[in-house]
Formats: sequence, structure tokens, C-alpha cells
Amino acid sequence: MRKYNSRSRAPIRRKSQNKSSLFGKLMRYSIIALTIALFFGLIYHYREGLKYYLGYKSLKKMTPEQVEAKRISDVRNFQVLENHKGKAIGLDVSEFQGNIDWRLVKNIENQYPLEFVFIRATAGNDREDGQFAANWLGAKENKMIRGAYHYYRPNENSLEQAQLFIKTVQLKKGDLPPVLDIEKLPNEQSLKNMKLGLSRWLKAIEAHYKVKPIIYTSEKYYDDFLKDEFGDYLFWIANYNFYRDKIGTNWLFWQFTEKATVQGIKGNVDVNIYNGDLEQLRFITIE
Repeated sequence: MRKYNSRSRAPIRRKSQNKSSLFGKLMRYSIIALTIALFFGLIYHYREGLKYYLGYKSLKKMTPEQVEAKRISDVRNFQVLENHKGKAIGLDVSEFQGNIDWRLVKNIENQYPLEFVFIRATAGNDREDGQFAANWLGAKENKMIRGAYHYYRPNENSLEQAQLFIKTVQLKKGDLPPVLDIEKLPNEQSLKNMKLGLSRWLKAIEAHYKVKPIIYTSEKYYDDFLKDEFGDYLFWIANYNFYRDKIGTNWLFWQFTEKATVQGIKGNVDVNIYNGDLEQLRFITIE
């Protein structure tokens, strides 16, 4: 075996260490540069929302009520609304919003009119929403296009759930089609049986109201479990991702936030965009 003294080995180790150190520095600088580029990229992408939110628009021209309204939504919410001028904007509510003063429910940011609202009517096979009757009447008196939705519980009988909704909701001319809200997976039955239950609910509701229901769910749930078997239904999709700021081309409605503030409603409320204008929204209502 060839022998090396300490002097001959030392330079080899230092050379290896120098290469490793240089590589580590390059990696750190690359990560820092990428982070900075991403940061400024986001600022540019949401520049209009940031201008509004940070008060770059003149506050001197705003009333005290408008200054307070500026606080209503975050940067992304404002940017999304700006990107969808001309589209119909609406809410969805339930008993979790408490007592709503519908006389005050008019717009968002004092410039985006609220044209429609979906109201939770029932949940599972035994739960009527405690505020449904009041909200249903209040929305009508407020001249908003209204729709009712059912929160589906996968582990309960689908036809019993359909009958509860039918007993609770009387749809009239000008109302939106009924909505099935599905968000959970079953823990007491197979996924196949759950889909069978969903299909039975949808068919029972369509047979009663003579209109095809809409399905509400998250984008991931839609992609993973519903897209193939229920592709002939129209979908209302929930997606709050900061990086999404435009409605999907094949979405009927988009729930883009759950953290908006609207005058007349205490706490946070969901805001939705219809993939069309007000006249097109009226076109899909019950005749």
C-alpha cells in the first residue's frame, strides 16, 4: 500500500471542502434569489389589490363608510372581484351567520352589487337550518335571486335526505336550481355506495322540481371523486387558493373566499362568482 504523509493529504481535503462550501453558497444564493423573485412577482400580480388595500387610492375622496368598507376583503378578494367585472356576484349563508339584516345586504366594497344568494335549507336526513325560513324570505324581500342547498351526509339514507329537502323548500319561478353540497367521504360505507346515494338524491330532486340540480364541492373533491361519474351536472366549485384569481371555464359558480365581510351580516361570509352576467344568471333560474 502506498503511504501518504500528512502534508500530502491536507491539500486534498481542503480542495474538497472548498468545492462543497462553494456549492452550498451557490445553493443558498439561488434559493434567496428565487424567493425574492417570487415575492416581487406576487406583488406585481396583485398590484391593483395591494394599491387599494394599502390605501394608495386617495382616502380624502372616500366617506367614513367607504374607508370602513376598504377593510372588508383582503388583497386577493379585491383582485378577484376586479378580474370579474361584469360577472354576477353573490353570497351563500346558513344559520352560522346568525340573524341577517337583509335590508343592508347590497354590495361588496361599495361597488360590487350582490345579485344572488344560496341559502342552506337542510343537512342530512333530520336537520332543518334554523335560519332558513328567515333567510329565504329576507333574500326575496331584498330582491336577490335566491337558491337553496342541502348539506349531504354520506353516512345517512340519501332518499330520506331528499325528502327532507323537498318538504322544506318550495322553489318558485325565478329561483335558482336546488344544490347538493357534498364535502365529506363516508366512513360507514364504500365510495361506490356513496356515489350511488348521491345519484339517488339528485334524481329524486330533479323528478320533484323538474330541473337538474347543481353540485357544490371543493375542486379537489370534484377532481378525485365526482368528475367522471357526474360529468353531466353543472358544478359550483370552492377554491380559496391564493394563486387562483380567475374562475374555471367549466365552473358554473366559484366560491373564491369564505372570509369576506358584508354589511348586514355579522362575521365572515362566503362570496361567489357566477360564470356569466346577471342576464345569463336569470336564464338558468326556474321558469
